[in-house]
Order: sequence, then C-alpha cells, then structure tokens
Amino acid sequence: MTISAFKKYFKAELSGLYTESESAFLSSLFIHQITDFDNFRQRRFSEQELLTADEEKLGHLVSELKTGRPYQQILGETEFYGMKFFVDENILIPRPETEELLEIAIREIKNSKFKAQDVKILDIGTGSGIIPLVLKKYFPEAHVSSVDFSEKALDTAKRNAEYHQLEINFIHADYLNYELGESYDIIISNPPYIGIEEEIEIADSVKEFEPKMALFSPTADALIFYRKIAEDAKKYLPENGLLFLEINQKLGPETLKLYQYFSDAQLLKDLSENDRFIYGRK
Repeated sequence: MTISAFKKYFKAELSGLYTESESAFLSSLFIHQITDFDNFRQRRFSEQELLTADEEKLGHLVSELKTGRPYQQILGETEFYGMKFFVDENILIPRPETEELLEIAIREIKNSKFKAQDVKILDIGTGSGIIPLVLKKYFPEAHVSSVDFSEKALDTAKRNAEYHQLEINFIHADYLNYELGESYDIIISNPPYIGIEEEIEIADSVKEFEPKMALFSPTADALIFYRKIAEDAKKYLPENGLLFLEINQKLGPETLKLYQYFSDAQLLKDLSENDRFIYGRK
C-alpha cells in the first residue's frame, strides 16, 4: 500500500468518527509517527510503497481509533502550549481551554509585582503536569508545587517533568482532605467540575477512556473543589495573591460568588464564549 492509498483507506475506515480535515490531520500524524516522514516527505513520496511492517502498524492504529480511544493515548503523547507531553489512560487529555487558562495566568503573573525568584505557585489537580510545567518553563525561578490524588497521574507528571528537565514539588494527597500548611502567592487549578447528573452529556469516547476521577465531581456538589479552594485562599493566599481557575460553564455565577471576598474577581469567557475561567486578585 502506498502512502496516498493509506490516507484514502484511513479516511474511509474512520469516516463515521472524524471529519475529512480531521482524518487528513490524523493520517499524516500517524504516518509521521511510524515512518518518520513529515508532511513534506509524505507529499513528495506519496506513491512510495509502505514497508510491510509499517503498514501493519498503521493498520493496528486504525483499529485502535475505531474503538473511540483518543488518538493522543494511542500515540502516547500530545502537544500542549508548544511543549510535548506524555499521556496515558491515567490522566485527562489536555484541552485547548486549559491553554487559554495558562495564557491568562502567564499574562497576569508577568504584570504582577511578584519577584520571580520568590513567587510560590500551587497547582491543584495536576494530571499530566501540564499546568505546573508550563508555568515553570515561563517562570523558571518560581517555586512550583502541584497536588494530585492519583499516584498513577503523578507518575506521568513526573515523567513529563523529567523529560523537560523542570523541577516541580509533586504532592500526593487527597486535596479535599488536605491541609496546605503554608502560603502561596498564586493558586491555579482545573479540578474535576462536571456534575454527576451531566454524565449522560459526555461523549462515550471520553467516559470510557479517560479517568472519571479527573472529570466528575466526587459528590453531588459540582462546586466542592471550588469551595475548598475558596476556603484555602482565605488562609493561605496573601494580599494581592492571584487565583486562576477553569470552571464548569454552566456554573459561572455560582462559582464566582464563592470568591466575592477578593478585591477583584472576574468571570471570563473562553474562545467559544462560554463562562470558563475565574481570575481573582485577593
């Protein structure tokens, strides 16, 4: 089978799952992963026959995609904020909205009066480590800590930290029952915020392949993490301390209300015009 023939096969086999543009992107991505041919070489050598071993590997990947498994898990990696991250079934696949959260955080931290070498950042619910690692890359002198309940998620986060050679203080703890014990200048979090009653609205490809612990609130209260963060911010976030949260778009005003005691607390929309973030200055 030639490269061009495989792309046609890929498109036909996965037409029910992906649009034409998504199929084109993914077929090129998988060919690059298996053959090391970038897009230019794929076009130039489009009629070149694939090696039998490579064709078999690509066929297996197509079969994996048909199950609905996220392509990032199949590849074992993804790109986020211009950085490569290892991903697996133990962590939530990074979403574009979290890139937007980091854009807000990086901008506001740069505009703040914190001294880079002294600033202490706490990330709550690290998953693959994308939030603390991006912040550590942009603020290398900052002291960055990150907490997560899942040991397996922390293993993936530590692997990503080692890959990027960035030092993060990873904390294994159940945040809802964890006492911070020290102050932080910045608190940032993308915690589980989908209500249990919303599970029916979530695509099977997400529910079946990504950890429910990272998606759904552990109780009937979808704001349980935000309430704990609000209480911790009262005790452990100093005056002028910064808060950045990704939230459930259906609960914007309710979530913002928890942070009314801040001198400045704002509900911000994502690129799709959904209530998605809270930015606060204490």
